[in-house]
Amino acid sequence: MKTWNQLFVRCGWVLVEKEKDVFACKNETEVNLQFLFQSLDKANIRYHFNKGVLTILSSIISEDQWLETVDYDYRGRGEGLWFDSSKEQPKIHELDLFISGIVRQVNRLGYETLGSCDGHGRRAAHVMISKEKKIEELVELLLAFGCKSVNWREHRNSYHLSLHLKQHELLDLAENMSLVEESWLEQGYEFIKQQRFYHLLEQLLNIPGVSGNEERVRKFVIEKLTPYVDHISVDRAGNVLAEKIYRGGHGPVILFNAHLDTVYEIEPGRKIVKNGNTWSSSKGILGADDRAGIAVLLHTAEYLSQHSSFSGKVKFIFTVEEECGLVGAREVDEYFLWGTDAAIVVDRRGTGDIVTSCGGYFPFCHPQYGAFFEEIAVIEGLNGWATTKGGSSDTRIWAEHSIESVNLSAGYRNEHTEEEILDVEACYGTAQLLEEVLRNDKKLRAVLRGIKREQFADTILKTAL
Repeated sequence: MKTWNQLFVRCGWVLVEKEKDVFACKNETEVNLQFLFQSLDKANIRYHFNKGVLTILSSIISEDQWLETVDYDYRGRGEGLWFDSSKEQPKIHELDLFISGIVRQVNRLGYETLGSCDGHGRRAAHVMISKEKKIEELVELLLAFGCKSVNWREHRNSYHLSLHLKQHELLDLAENMSLVEESWLEQGYEFIKQQRFYHLLEQLLNIPGVSGNEERVRKFVIEKLTPYVDHISVDRAGNVLAEKIYRGGHGPVILFNAHLDTVYEIEPGRKIVKNGNTWSSSKGILGADDRAGIAVLLHTAEYLSQHSSFSGKVKFIFTVEEECGLVGAREVDEYFLWGTDAAIVVDRRGTGDIVTSCGGYFPFCHPQYGAFFEEIAVIEGLNGWATTKGGSSDTRIWAEHSIESVNLSAGYRNEHTEEEILDVEACYGTAQLLEEVLRNDKKLRAVLRGIKREQFADTILKTAL
């Protein structure tokens, strides 16, 4: 279920949420506020408006209900009436329903729009943009927010921007764009990606989910992951299982894993304290163990779906009750693990650790598999990564199934205490490492084949002896 803030943003309103369901309306035009009030009345939503502040008093409704409320026959047919004067803000009710949020965000970021169409579910959506600003910065922004490709062509007085997205993806894009500050556009693609990652991380850190009570974080993960996978389910233990085949599936089968639970509950009302790249909690645990790992894997799922050339199959397992003794991982049905070549777990303290064994006595993988991650980090200029021994984690369970497995640092320290901190830049570095590992899928395939050949030869030798 979306929040009121999401419903408003996705359908074109530019409001500032001061607190839950309370909005400052100073950035919105009078005509758009009147359309909002009419829509709330139509949906029988109780609200209060005083001195530029809107307070919603009714419970949230579904997005389908809200879309039906703000839509009407021939909506968008009168677009262009809002060009009576230069720089005038678009009237939401005159815009096509599924493009209205994007148009408003493009204008908010300093680009003047001259026309738009949401494609009506039959063709690509488009936005016409004035030539007053460089189109390249806006294109980089759209790519950073998950558009697989952005086509644009130049007209005499405008740029014509085409968006090959489904209707719900247009709404998602509007919501994502609402997070952007205008200054970000000058920083480029990688900076915008990083800021998006930090926003996702903050969302996860604010969701409670102690062992045995992971429902809210599980629901969040399912919502975020579903658009990027072929199949997703919750098993009898409460683990989230998902999988997707990429580009024919001719390469390796990779398992990605993080755990949903925290060892203690996140304190109600606590604040995330940000000191540069170091985040901590105003009280109680921060919860980066393992919310940081979840963020990395959700980021990876989007990357795989939209920008990666990876060929193979990917499985995701988000486990419950890891902190209670790897309970969720032990309950995963064995059939889901069949055919898995390698596992990548993101649930390790510190920075730069590639954990390849439990305490040095229980190996998680062949040395060549751990060395592959070291090599990729060096080649791609990601400094500080090295194989090491570590403690117990879900990684052990996958290794017990004879799956080549590693556990990567997620950037947190002092987990399970009130002194827990998270180096968010290092956490993003882990996400970058996974991008490069997947980009080098042919090399990964060769490493895994070499390991299998060596293991097969050892088996033959032992049999002969």
